[in-house]
Amino acid sequence: MIDRNDQIFKMENERSFLESTLNKLIATIGPIQIANKRIMPFGWRKSAKGRTVWRIVEEIISQNIELHAKELGFDEALPSDSEVGVYDFRFIYNNGKDSYVNIKSSVKGGKRNKDDISKAESIEAFFSNNKEDNLYVATFVIDFKEDMTIELVKCIVMPIAWIPDIYVNPSNNGNLQSADYKNLNIAVKRTNIEFYEEFKKGYDIARQKKTKKISNN
Repeated sequence: MIDRNDQIFKMENERSFLESTLNKLIATIGPIQIANKRIMPFGWRKSAKGRTVWRIVEEIISQNIELHAKELGFDEALPSDSEVGVYDFRFIYNNGKDSYVNIKSSVKGGKRNKDDISKAESIEAFFSNNKEDNLYVATFVIDFKEDMTIELVKCIVMPIAWIPDIYVNPSNNGNLQSADYKNLNIAVKRTNIEFYEEFKKGYDIARQKKTKKISNN
């Protein structure tokens, strides 16, 4: 049995490596031209939101991860087969070590919101079947520029096990949500087992609330 402190230490090293590597990728990609003043003469207006352009930016990030996988230090970078799965990439490196990464976006200077991380049932399945592997959220911070380009400012990598505000929404989607998944300063350094126990408590409460709501209708 690996000592708890060793597990936390290894997770921090892995987190740091992934964050450093994905920030190197940002430098490789550079500015992303989305439009220009000829076709959008009044600028971004209400379109200066992450969800407006994120699918394109996500595809750019994903293709460049695959293209530069070896240069970035990975043996393989395997995209998920599912668009709604718990992770977007499975990284293999260090002679078979796996890391699973969920890629998200955040607008520079945006408001603190409680965002969806993944469906709770998918989180439960992952940690039930992958006790030795770590799952991370990699948040790419984007900045909308006056020349109609988008700059990838930085990437923040947080182990899902360290999210400080574990909350499962009892709605039909049943998503794990967090407002602080980008804030490493208040991360709670748990092992996967410790997180799973906390998560299951929240998931049970959400299911009870959902059942009660259905029975009252």
